[in-house]
Amino acid sequence: MTAAPAPLAGVRIADFTIHAAGPFCTHLLSQLGAQCIKIESRTRPDAFRKPHAVYGRMQAATFDQVSANKLSVRLNLKQPEAVALAKRIVAISDIAAESFRPGVMKRLGLSFDELREAKPDIVLLSLSSCGQSGPDSHFAGYAPLFGAWGGLGWMSGYSDGPPVEMRHVMDHSAGVHAAAATLAALHQRRRTGHAQHVDLAAREVASAMIGDALVQASGGSTPLRPGNSDLAMAPHGIYPTGQPDRWLTLAVRNDREWQALLAVLGQGEMARDPRFSSPRERRSHHAEIDALLTRWLAARKADETAAQLQQAGVCAHVSWNMQDVANDAHLRERGALVEVSAADIPQRLAVGAPARFSATDDVGIRRLTPTLGQDEDYVFGELLGLDSARRADLVEREVIL
Repeated sequence: MTAAPAPLAGVRIADFTIHAAGPFCTHLLSQLGAQCIKIESRTRPDAFRKPHAVYGRMQAATFDQVSANKLSVRLNLKQPEAVALAKRIVAISDIAAESFRPGVMKRLGLSFDELREAKPDIVLLSLSSCGQSGPDSHFAGYAPLFGAWGGLGWMSGYSDGPPVEMRHVMDHSAGVHAAAATLAALHQRRRTGHAQHVDLAAREVASAMIGDALVQASGGSTPLRPGNSDLAMAPHGIYPTGQPDRWLTLAVRNDREWQALLAVLGQGEMARDPRFSSPRERRSHHAEIDALLTRWLAARKADETAAQLQQAGVCAHVSWNMQDVANDAHLRERGALVEVSAADIPQRLAVGAPARFSATDDVGIRRLTPTLGQDEDYVFGELLGLDSARRADLVEREVIL
């Protein structure tokens, strides 16, 4: 039996997104089979094509993780002819995606209304820090600000310490939400034939992730940062072991798991101690339990202990570093980690598609990150029908730049 095409095969995206959150959305859709045409210019390439000291990388590794599979063309959107060509790309696309500050697309002549003139049933995704409307819509932002605005940074960290700056987790969370919303709009478009403008604010994604804390705050109380602890479970946390920088993550959800943990610890008498007789009591005395675990683990190896606890039915695992993840046989077998290479790029690992489909295996990374303008023969030549003389003229006049 021949495998079916990828779920989004035949879907085309005109991709105006920049940085991380928007490009991660379109990257996810491309891994599911969508053809994604990334529109940049030599004078204003995506910032992540360049070394980015802000992110601690003096090479453009960040760009690779959000731009594999994509096609690249150059358009100088300051020129009306380039805007017209961008609209022609939109006209043969199902989705347009952008992540500029609100108002930029309108100033370029690429607003939702203008794109609908080119493609009456277009789905436009606009991903910004605060949304396309509201008193804060003019604010620019990047990942740490999304978490700070949305309250997620305040709720991350230890109760006696500062809030935690949220970086790529915010960009990628916003990208995942954007991908889901875009697919919903595309599904509705197929049912109704109507265009749709998806307006997603990254700070609202953060607010959607703080859960019970927002409910507490609405009742007048001030939630505290929980650190590694949990409001109901104890023990619950990350504990040092006898190996340097080898930490054990552990959580006990119920009485059965508590009894199993005590059996491994050789602390059967604690089962009869009223201080630890129920989840509520254990939570009230979590400091004593944490001290016991810390002493016990101080002379133990992390991986062996995790395996012993797992076998006993206790939720435990080593807190893996990136080398552990890169070497994981499970992720490699499932295709969550794939090896990629190209003529000028040595073989290395890349993050594959996290979902599996029973009827197709055509998902994931099919090609590496494109060089700037790499796919203009196909997009401008085959898709838009521009001959070589016309394209040479556009390059000469810096419309294609």
